Order: sequence, then structure tokens, then C-alpha cells
Amino acid sequence: MNDHADNAYAFPLLIRHLWNAPLVRSPDQEIIYRDMNRFTYRELRQRVGRLANVLRSVGVGFGDTVAIMDWDSHRYLESFYAVPMMGATLQMVNIRLSPDQILYTLNHAAPGTLIVNSEFLGILDEIRDRLTSIKRFIWISDEGASMPEWPGFEGEYESLLAWESPNFAFHDFDENTRATTFYTTGTTGDPKGVFFSHRQLVLHTLATMAAFCSGADGQRIHRGDVYMPITPMFHVHAWGLPYVALQLGVKQVYPGRYMPEALLALIEKEGVTFSHCVPTLLQMLLTSPKSADVDLRGWKVVIGGSALPVGLARQACERGVDVFGGYGMSETCPVLSIAQLDPHLDLSDKEHELAWRCKAGAPIPLVELRTVDADMQDVPADGQTTGEVVVRSPWLTQGYTGNPAASEKLWEGAYLHTQDVGYFDNGYLKITDRIKDVIKSGGEWVSSLQIEDLLSQHPAVAEVAVIGVRDEKWGERPLAVVVPKAGQALAESDLKAHLLHFVEQGIISKYAVPAHILVASAIEKTSVGKLDKKALRARYAGAPPSS
Repeated sequence: MNDHADNAYAFPLLIRHLWNAPLVRSPDQEIIYRDMNRFTYRELRQRVGRLANVLRSVGVGFGDTVAIMDWDSHRYLESFYAVPMMGATLQMVNIRLSPDQILYTLNHAAPGTLIVNSEFLGILDEIRDRLTSIKRFIWISDEGASMPEWPGFEGEYESLLAWESPNFAFHDFDENTRATTFYTTGTTGDPKGVFFSHRQLVLHTLATMAAFCSGADGQRIHRGDVYMPITPMFHVHAWGLPYVALQLGVKQVYPGRYMPEALLALIEKEGVTFSHCVPTLLQMLLTSPKSADVDLRGWKVVIGGSALPVGLARQACERGVDVFGGYGMSETCPVLSIAQLDPHLDLSDKEHELAWRCKAGAPIPLVELRTVDADMQDVPADGQTTGEVVVRSPWLTQGYTGNPAASEKLWEGAYLHTQDVGYFDNGYLKITDRIKDVIKSGGEWVSSLQIEDLLSQHPAVAEVAVIGVRDEKWGERPLAVVVPKAGQALAESDLKAHLLHFVEQGIISKYAVPAHILVASAIEKTSVGKLDKKALRARYAGAPPSS
């Protein structure tokens, strides 16, 4: 018996349906770009239709790939919707990679169209003769820079939109159609392409929204918030939070290029209350001279990309910033867990509270997180036994584009392998290290993240990275590189004494105290602001041996 009505609508999970409720509930809400443009939700949705018409007019069809090189802007947000809603695939280009790496990702993804900001003309000029698939370019310029007189430039973005109708007939199609692609910033070999479908992005949006909205007190986003991402939109869809912001109908602020003074000015002027970023960016904002003049109380900030150090969390909380950690990776779309302060946690004092804020957190809905041994057996969730973190959820990349060997390794045993090591404590995940970053010294495993966290608690330390360096006697020894806070002096002896206090308390062993602690003016970072430990290991491979 068929009980289905003949005309029943089998609702596909498509990105275009994310607009349904916001246009009814919040059509006049604002979306702001720097201090330059303000649009209502209704106007932005019209611009999405105009952009789709522009792309169709230059030859973009179903299944094609469109790439974009821009700072965080309303244009990027429009491409988040228009390109996949057409049934095309949006490639988000990491503009902080080297020109050769950008060339590799463009040629590998094979887009036919590139939307490009004038600020990247130098890169484009260097690689354009080696591009193998791009035939059409759309020009962006906030400063009115003249469009290059090169073959393939179709016109300037705003001029092209102005000529097109806001009405575009977005049709239904298979929800498993590929919507987005981008490239991981791995530490070895060429960048790897990951990809996500409409179904995955919609489910990620709904589950992430459910998790972030459910906080008992603070650490949550709600309809009264003002949202500003400080995670590049080319990096895992800005962690998927722009899609969540649309669903909630909140005011959205897109800052363009990240400059601390400009970010702080927007926070103050627009009343920003919810953001997300990597630790280094939050550190930059808190230590900016302008920061002292901006009231940051009530600003909620999710930290991801790297572990949230206790020292940075304390510094942020002292300024009234409601900071907490989250966890995910490029391959996971990315959100897997968040460290909201649930009522059942031990929050008896500030140190306990900071410790919970700095964990990777509890899994969000639909996420299965496990910590396993080498045989894929679960290790005890006793707050101390570590294992590799493996995961299943509906929104994980199903492989790496054109790389079957790496894809099979990623999904060995039918779970996605994160290459992170951690343990569960009261339902919360704590990441202790990357597998490749764990240090084995004198037969004992040392967590580089734990030593970084403890050194970050020294009042004069702004940033810290810990790596393993070869040692003839012990196999490996930890080496720390620290950056002092502005106007502060640091001595190796003081920092070692700081760590010895934790040795005396039994928190770490004596083997974990680095043989050498180097003071530097800066620490190498990856293109998305993470500590670049590959570069650090190469730089300090010849560090003096331990005594």
C-alpha cells in the first residue's frame, strides 16, 4: 500500500532552503561589510539572484566549479549561496598560500570561472599563464582599481550585478550534489581537496545551531546577538557559522581583511557579541593598543583551529570576554564539539572553570566521537587514558579529491581518523596532541599541548610553541619557543622555574620540562593562523643538545 499523496513534496536538504524562514522572519535585518556597505536580508537575497544570473550569463552551468579569491565580505557571503544554489560547486581559495600552492589548488579543482579581488592581482599575474581551466574572471575592487585588460575578464562585480535581474529560478536537485570544495593546509605534500554536499552543509547548520543555542548560561548564540566571523571565509566555510547566523536572523558584520584596530572598531561600533577565531587572533586583539579603549564585556568568542591555552582564556575572561573552545578540522565541515559550561560540571572555582572552557568540549548532535587504541578499541573514558580521536557524523568529507590512497587512510576502519590524541573527562574531550607532535623523551610520552598550556599561564608570555628535537641521550627532548607580552622581559630560568612548580604538584614529569626555552619576537604560523610546527622543527632542528 502506498500511503504517500501523489503531490507530497519530498523536501530535499538544499542550501537554497536556508533562506525560507529568514526572509519571512527577518527580511529587514542588516548585513554589513566593513564601514562601506549595509544590506537587508531581503536585499542580499536579491543580490544572490543577480549573482546567479551573472554566472549563468558567462557560461556557468550545473556541475561547474566557480572559485573565489576575496577577503571576508558580503560578496563572499553571496557566493556561499548563489553558486551552490545553481547546482555549481564553490571553490574557496586560500589566499594566504604561496602563489604556487594557489596555482596547484586552482588547477586541481579545475574551475572555469574565478571571482577575484584586485588585491590579489599580483598573485594572479604570476600564475595566470599556467592556469589550465579558468577561462573567465570577474573583477572585485573596493578601491575602484581598474580592471586588467586581459582576455577573459567579463566585467566588474557590482556593474555586472546591476545589469541583471534579482529573479533566478533556483530548482530542486539531488541533495547529495557537491556544493563546496577547498584545500587543506597540510604540513606535508600538496594541499588535499575536501568537498561537501548540500545535505551535509544543511545538516551541519542545523546541528551546529542546536548546539550553540542550547547553552545554559553564556557561550551561546541567540536571536539578539550581533555576529562577526574572524575566521576566514575560505577556511571551512568560516566554520559554518554564517549559515547559522542566517537561520537565526541576526545582524551580521563582515570585516574584510583582518586588522586588529579595524576589528575592534567594528566590535565597538556595531555592538558585536558573537565571534570565532584562532588563539593567535584573539591574542592580537587583546594586546592591541586600541583594545584598552573598547569595552569587550559580553563578547562571546569560540576558539578553534588550535587548543585554547589557559593563559589566554584567563586574559580574555579578565576583560569580560566569554571565551570557550571548540573542535573540528577541515575534513569535518568542521564542528564536532564545543566546550560550553554545562550545569553538571565542577565550576567550584575559576581554575576549574577555565579548565573546562579550554577543552575541545562535548560532541554536538549527530556526532559520534571515540578515543581508540591501535586496534580501534575504545580506551577508558577516565579523564586520563588517551587514544586517537576518530569520528562519524553526517557531514564529514567522504574523501580527498583525486587521492584514493589518502582517502582510504583517512577512513580506515570506517571512521574518519583525525590524527589527534585525546581523552574524555565527564563527557568532554580534551585534545592532548597531534599524533605527529607527541614527544617521546627517555621512554616517556610528553604532550606538547600541555606544556604550551602551562607556559601560557606565565604572566609575561603572549605566545608559546613546543616541539620535539632530536637528542642523542633521550631520543627527543621538548624545546619551547615563547613570545613575551609587549613591554615584558622573559628569562629562560624563570620559565623553567614556572614549569617546575607543576612538576612539584605532580601535574607533569621532569622529562616534560624543555631542555631549552627560546625567546623570540614571533612564532611561525600557517596560512590560517595555526602554529606551524613543521616550520619550527625545520628551523630549530640544530638546537643545542640537552645536558
